[in-house]
Amino acid sequence: MKKNIYKIIMVVLPLLAFTSCFGDLDRFPLNDTTSEIVYSTFDGTKSALAKIYGAYTLSGQTGPAGNPDVAGLDEGSNADFLRCWFNHQEMPTDEAHCIWGDPGIPELNNISFTADGKFTIGLYDKCILQVMYANEFIRNTEGRNYGEQQAEVNYFRGEARFLRAFAYWVLMDQFGNPPFVTEKDNLGILAQQIERPALFAYIESELLDLINNNGLKAARSNEYGRADITAANALLARVYLNAEVYTGTARWTEAVTYSKKVIDAGYTLKDNYEHLFLADNDKNNPEVILPITYDGKNTRGYGGVTFLINAGSSSDYQTKYADKIIHYGIFSNANWNGYRFRNNFIDKFEDADKRFLFVGENRALGDDPSKATNGLQTYKYRNITSASTVGNPVYGSDQEFADNDFPLFRLAEQYLILAEAVVRGGSGATKSDAAGYINLLRKRAFGDDNHKISDDYTAQDILDERARELYWECFRRTDLIRYNQFTTQNYIWEWKGGTQAGRAVSNHYNLYPIPSQDLLANPNLKQNDNY
Repeated sequence: MKKNIYKIIMVVLPLLAFTSCFGDLDRFPLNDTTSEIVYSTFDGTKSALAKIYGAYTLSGQTGPAGNPDVAGLDEGSNADFLRCWFNHQEMPTDEAHCIWGDPGIPELNNISFTADGKFTIGLYDKCILQVMYANEFIRNTEGRNYGEQQAEVNYFRGEARFLRAFAYWVLMDQFGNPPFVTEKDNLGILAQQIERPALFAYIESELLDLINNNGLKAARSNEYGRADITAANALLARVYLNAEVYTGTARWTEAVTYSKKVIDAGYTLKDNYEHLFLADNDKNNPEVILPITYDGKNTRGYGGVTFLINAGSSSDYQTKYADKIIHYGIFSNANWNGYRFRNNFIDKFEDADKRFLFVGENRALGDDPSKATNGLQTYKYRNITSASTVGNPVYGSDQEFADNDFPLFRLAEQYLILAEAVVRGGSGATKSDAAGYINLLRKRAFGDDNHKISDDYTAQDILDERARELYWECFRRTDLIRYNQFTTQNYIWEWKGGTQAGRAVSNHYNLYPIPSQDLLANPNLKQNDNY
């Protein structure tokens, strides 16, 4: 299925024409082919939908490098959505530290963000691009007659709206007050800036409309890798969980309501935690609600899960730790050996927790955080299948680019959302209900019923459980901000703020800056405070 989807993407890529409505028009892709050709048939329209999904997977027009979607981005670093989002969400926290000195990395390590940061520009541009693609799709399918296939195209439109809502959620979470346009705005305008609470209201209304008016297919009824109504419920639960950060008003009861809708949708936990992240995780995976899909033969790039594998892998660990299945499954341009964890995060794991997928020489970064043997590395992502054993690894379809899909939404997160929302005062479920869900995660983690949490668990207990369950899945920065622990003295980790002992930093770093190039291109935009 993945191969078929991305063959469609690669065929349609040269055919689509998109125009930026945000400011710096010259950096975004243009094409002389009219939209009329693409959208005149059902197959062409489905291909255009695949391109919206592909913007989350691919870094450019050809792959793996040489023709980025956005002029000025580097397909070896900041042209890939997941690589940029991961760096924004994980590197400034206790879940990651990168020993490379490449542009854009030290400021993320040390929480000293700038408006010219390489990955900040990349993430911002990729999200804007995704919004543009979705707007173009919605605009060009409006009012067309697809005959017997009209109902299916209506679902396509719902998926485009969902993907746009997701991109706007990332922009809201990262930048607070981004530029805002929809399919109803004239092409070529300079976008107006939207304030964070207003963008929250827009995302909420879009998702509620999709959920309440059959805008998406029913749970588990769509093709693998495409959004259904459960994905909308999952995103809405996530948005409500962070509502107090985004708007100043908590929405704990709504977080309970929509996480319960996901929990009741028929998804189940995968038996083996490790197998959630391997090269065949598109098969027999009842837990993942919506992934970013990758295929080593057809979605080649230096971001995505290929990046996650290489970034934290060392060439000698496969032999040094031969008792573990540390076969990374990538042999060409492999083992970049850049990312490791801070010891404060490692200390959150109990003995025998099977989610502890780390190896290394020293738990701490120590007094030299650039030293390759300091800090543990993870083998959570490997380009091998679940059929692998220590002595007999079964590799993905390609040994340079990974097959692994990345879970944007999975059931475990919804258990954790419900548990946190309940303990913070949300109604619609009890603490006993919530503890039961968390204990399902802990039973999988430990293989027994001897590590249960009780009904008197705390919000901090859930934050720590989220760390153990969801590390390297692009949650940590958002979680720490919600708990008022990202910039403050409330939680200090090694090398936080650029000092070995760690220190608090200014609260303005709870938001990233709007890239300076967009401020120059669009006078309607105002920079976030204190940048």
